Amino acid sequence: MALLTSQENKHTFENNLWLMNTLLELSHLKKHYATQKAVDDISFSIEKGSIFGLLGPNGAGKTTLLRMITGIFYPDSGHIRFDGKDFDPANDIIKIGYMPEERGLYKKMKIGEQALYLAQLKGLSRSEAMDKIRFWFKRLEMETWWNKKVEDLSKGMSQKLQFVTTVLHEPKLIILDEPFSGLDPVNANLIKDEIYSLAQRGSTLIFSTHRMEQVEEICDHIVLMNLGKKILDGTVSDIKQTFKENKFAIQLAEVPAGLSATSFEITEQKANRLTVKIRDGYRSNDVLQYLLQQNLTIEAFHEVLPSLNEIFINLVEGTRATSRAFQTVQS
Repeated sequence: MALLTSQENKHTFENNLWLMNTLLELSHLKKHYATQKAVDDISFSIEKGSIFGLLGPNGAGKTTLLRMITGIFYPDSGHIRFDGKDFDPANDIIKIGYMPEERGLYKKMKIGEQALYLAQLKGLSRSEAMDKIRFWFKRLEMETWWNKKVEDLSKGMSQKLQFVTTVLHEPKLIILDEPFSGLDPVNANLIKDEIYSLAQRGSTLIFSTHRMEQVEEICDHIVLMNLGKKILDGTVSDIKQTFKENKFAIQLAEVPAGLSATSFEITEQKANRLTVKIRDGYRSNDVLQYLLQQNLTIEAFHEVLPSLNEIFINLVEGTRATSRAFQTVQS
């Protein structure tokens, strides 16, 4: 039997380590409805204990993809691996908590009874379920809700209940589709803290939303979909670095009239705060040196990175324009 080289051993070790750290791996998933390609050759992986953002405009294919991950739909082609083995919906669904954007609560049922019923459906005994419900109701300030009916709850209160029923059986994978919808700022922060806590305790979370500012704050890694395809995949910090435009914000004690230089152009000015774009061939140090040579007092100087919202809009509009052009050529 041939011995592996040190390089081959290193590659095998790194590959095994990657597999151990990966909870979910999607390979070339496709799902079509008649002439519509809802999911068109999507591949990505999600590490254990991470908070993963799945983003895209309406109609991008996110819901179809989530339904394949939860075993509601089967892919037309492609492969799903979950927790180190081929995904088996019948057995693995118990390890997944799914909070859909469309609420699935029984309106006439009392809250405590509903939480108990759903917990037992997830495999918990009655006593286990009662312990966990009491824990979560206390944690999310819901202790007095037990005998209320769902139909009597506000949208925000329903969100909290749906969140509890999604996570109380301690699933390995938690999928949250627009979890902050209807929540006031206090309760949104409460749920946000619980999301962090769940990740720290070993759960892996998929977070789907249209609110880019929440994604920037919460997620480690994101995938952006549009028209059924993956158009962006990476960490939030790496993506923002990739799409930066060499812009800087400068706060001066005083801005002299007619301030200009060959190293930069002023793109925006509000009082003594400037936004400048550094021209090709120059660096931020060149801008600082010029300002100091003008005897200007610099109170603040920092790089301006694009927001995920700006990146999202530019990429989605770009792919739509390309698609329209392609359809025009085809017709």
